[in-house]
Amino acid sequence: MSFRLEMLQVARLAPKLLGESAELVESFLRSRLSPEGGFLDRNDKPDLYYTVFGLEGLQALSVDAATIPDVRPWLAPFGDGERQDFVHLCCLARCWANAGMQDFPMASREALAARIEAFRCPDGGYHQAPKRAKGSAYGCLLAWGAYQDLGGIPPEPWRLVECMGGLRTPDGAWSNEPGIPVGSTTATAAMVALHRHMDMPPPAEAVDWLMRQCLPAGGFLALPAAPLPDLLSTAVALHALDAVQADYSRLKEPCLDFVDSLWNATGGFHGNWTDDMLDCEYTYYGMLALGHLA
Repeated sequence: MSFRLEMLQVARLAPKLLGESAELVESFLRSRLSPEGGFLDRNDKPDLYYTVFGLEGLQALSVDAATIPDVRPWLAPFGDGERQDFVHLCCLARCWANAGMQDFPMASREALAARIEAFRCPDGGYHQAPKRAKGSAYGCLLAWGAYQDLGGIPPEPWRLVECMGGLRTPDGAWSNEPGIPVGSTTATAAMVALHRHMDMPPPAEAVDWLMRQCLPAGGFLALPAAPLPDLLSTAVALHALDAVQADYSRLKEPCLDFVDSLWNATGGFHGNWTDDMLDCEYTYYGMLALGHLA
């Protein structure tokens, strides 16, 4: 099962905890749909990245499929992703996987995969910036997910192992970039999840490190020295722990309190306690976290 479908499967459990508030979430997500056809970013411009989360958020709510916005007319002019950066290339693949890959011509799929492959690094990984010598955790995860959405896996997938090894940190975790001495929750969660997709058991110390990033009052820190927890780190950490069947039952109640503290009565979730804005991305991560806590 692809990363996209794994996350969606879990997020579909969120309505159990949302109850009647699920209607508010649906209303909020629909309010972020632009007249052009894509979902709006934080600057109120339609964007492929936010369209991923808008579409998947509505799917997770199990709304009538006929009422989910048809973004194919908006996607079509993007073609095979010419002039898009790496992140948006991967998002283009994911948007088509959500909207209906059968309507994305095979030639365009192959050309899009080639554009993603152009971000391959000499160490076998992928980086979101072009012409890097070494890959990043974020780049590896996005590329793997994009290839899955396009119906395959990266060429010579074993080459990612070298890159993943180069991102290990002395504290037993992973960093997003090589040479960083402390681990990152999002990078470690990405690498734990990618290990499982590559049929490799992740190091036990990395799973333990992830567990330690959860505060006693709930919520995961992005870095051990971060001043406060955040929703993205919490959602992806729970997702990675669940993927390797780690026992995080003691974290459920405090994390549920944390996620609830980020809820906004208009139907969205804030990224952290200092974040004043609402968007499709964090709302979907709120649903993903609730799905794991349901």
